[in-house]
Amino acid sequence: MRESVRVVRRMAAKLPCFFWFVLLFGAGGLVLFIHLEDLSEMVQRQEPDPTGVNLRSPPRQSKEETWRRIAVVQNARRGLVKQICAKFKSSMDRTVLPQHVSRIYVEDNYKILFCEVPKAGCSNWKRILLVLAGLASSTKIEIEKVHGSVLRTLNTFQQKDITMRLQTYTKMLVVREPLQRLVSAYRDKFENPNTYYHPSFGIPIISKYRANASKEALRTGDGVTFQEFIQYLLDVYRPVGMDIHWETVNKLCHPCLLDYDFIGKFEHIEEEADFLLRMMGAPDNLTLPTSKDLKPNDERTSMHLTHQYFAQINASDIQKVYDFYYMDYLMFNISKPYKDLY
Repeated sequence: MRESVRVVRRMAAKLPCFFWFVLLFGAGGLVLFIHLEDLSEMVQRQEPDPTGVNLRSPPRQSKEETWRRIAVVQNARRGLVKQICAKFKSSMDRTVLPQHVSRIYVEDNYKILFCEVPKAGCSNWKRILLVLAGLASSTKIEIEKVHGSVLRTLNTFQQKDITMRLQTYTKMLVVREPLQRLVSAYRDKFENPNTYYHPSFGIPIISKYRANASKEALRTGDGVTFQEFIQYLLDVYRPVGMDIHWETVNKLCHPCLLDYDFIGKFEHIEEEADFLLRMMGAPDNLTLPTSKDLKPNDERTSMHLTHQYFAQINASDIQKVYDFYYMDYLMFNISKPYKDLY
């Protein structure tokens, strides 16, 4: 209970007073969540909604009621992360080094620290940060300018400035169902033309995992199959290193080291983004964009499409992919993608 109140007080000190009642209501939800559920039962209970709490607004629910509900969810998510970290990483060194915050973008006007999780809507959140920073007048920003922006990452600051921002800014991240995020990354980087990923990743992947590869494939790196991509992911001796687009959230954002104030879910991000932006005091007309950047007419990577891709993968390798992302599933209470996984 003392920990729940401490989190709420620290977060509320950064936010408009209007949200005191929202967050205090949420603190009670956290206590109820933790004490009614044993950790093992919580993990084993695979609910249809990956948040563990129903986020869909009942008919005619007021905005204040919606925000109170989301506040309860936020406190529950933070509480679960703390539980998992205490259970599995209690002995870890808590020293924050620059490499731990290299994926965190800084917005000083509204005091926001955003940990970038690729393929979980990070480009649109960067657009939001550019507007809040006064570097853009609207979120209609071309993708090349988004990723080539002047937003600084936290590791570029002096250690004392890193510590100050971690203690006083609102820290946020957005997560996505891991297999869905993996398929989205594969489609983006290997099914579309790409002058970096095809030669840098495609050539070594094809060279190692494709028997009798053509000279053209070995020259260009085009045409990496999903099976080859999974072979690469699971290989202890990968021919090329990992990449942020399919790295685990646990390693990108270090949630056991950094106490995040807001943990969003990609599946519910439109409603949760509105809550967070209003909580920050952002302009009322600023909303999170929902458009896709590449091939906007293509089918979005849903769980249905994800299962179609994984239909090409044998059960043993699916289990290994789940094991690879196990801490993300556990820490963020995301439902198993297949019932027969253990």
